[in-house]
Amino acid sequence: MKTWIKRTFIGALSATVLVGGLTACGSRGEHRHGGGWSEERITEMRGKAIQKVSEKLELNEAQKQKLGVLADEMLAQRKALRGDTANPRAEMQALIAGEKFDRTRAQTLLEQKTQAVQAGGPRVIAAMADFYDSLTPTQQAQVREKMEKRRGWWKRG
Repeated sequence: MKTWIKRTFIGALSATVLVGGLTACGSRGEHRHGGGWSEERITEMRGKAIQKVSEKLELNEAQKQKLGVLADEMLAQRKALRGDTANPRAEMQALIAGEKFDRTRAQTLLEQKTQAVQAGGPRVIAAMADFYDSLTPTQQAQVREKMEKRRGWWKRG
């Protein structure tokens, strides 16, 4: 693979994960009232997501196992992006707490998040590739169709 393609891909993936992480920091719901989801809640939602996708795609046991590995890698990446902070939203608010935007701290946060993506990204990509490659052509078509509609597995229809 050409170097510029790799760099573009890694840059796009990094930007996507960073924007997703920052969006999650500002999201509503349980994040507002308790500093985030508990490990039990995350495990429960992981199980529900795997069950829902498994039912929609009619996965066999080997495919479910690969989906579970993908979910675990994505959760590990989420934790790595979140870092050691108990309140990521407070970190973002600290950037604008003074008269001027804290560019140095923002750059440090960006570098931390980028390092997390670079460290865990290849494992997430490998897990996604292993899962996707294990799907039948019909199942792969279903995944592509869902992505084209830009609707998640939780929506009706």
